[in-house]
Amino acid sequence: MIKLNIYNNYNNDDFRWIFRKLERITSSYLKIKEKRILNVVICDNEYIHSYNLRYRNVDSPTDVLSFPSDEKGELGDILISYPRAVEQSKEYGHSISREMGFLLIHGTLHCLGYDHIEKKDEEIMFSLQEEILNKANLRRNV
Repeated sequence: MIKLNIYNNYNNDDFRWIFRKLERITSSYLKIKEKRILNVVICDNEYIHSYNLRYRNVDSPTDVLSFPSDEKGELGDILISYPRAVEQSKEYGHSISREMGFLLIHGTLHCLGYDHIEKKDEEIMFSLQEEILNKANLRRNV
């Protein structure tokens, strides 16, 4: 079971309920039995930009960064840019809850070892994302 530690460093919007719901669904769907801690930081573009530059050598902000952990009981850390999530929710025409949920699941799957570099892996990862989001009633254009 995934246990979340959520740090909202950006605003007063509370995504805890949707994040916890998504992680329960993810734990169940992927049959994660042992307790794994996942730290989630909701931040601004400057904060995520600094991490993107430092760890990926990319000099721009991004929407989500994942840092898987090798520590026993730890799943990893995820940074989510709230301003980027707002922009993307408007661009895609769906709710901010759906976009934040998508970014959380995307980051979680990366921490679990999923990736989307190869087309086959992308199909698997993106299919899982949609299935989990649909189970949480966070469909596109909601």
